[in-house]
Amino acid sequence: MIVEVMIAKEKAKGMPKGAMDALREELTKRLSHNFDDLSVVVKTASNDGLSLLRSKDKEGDKAIVSQVLQDAWESADDWFNG
Repeated sequence: MIVEVMIAKEKAKGMPKGAMDALREELTKRLSHNFDDLSVVVKTASNDGLSLLRSKDKEGDKAIVSQVLQDAWESADDWFNG
């Protein structure tokens, strides 16, 4: 499965250097417990967004990924040391 996290360009500009790579690594670590054959992409876009490609259960998987993403974002002070 491929998880794509899009961060709005305006928001990305305000993020510390290395934050997007750190978020990708943290999401990969957290989601690999739930999903085999996982690839996480974090990139800038015109708007925030989340998409799943090659998912067997798009609705259920998206709910899991959304919750993990929210938890990771809220606990960024714990895992991001940039």
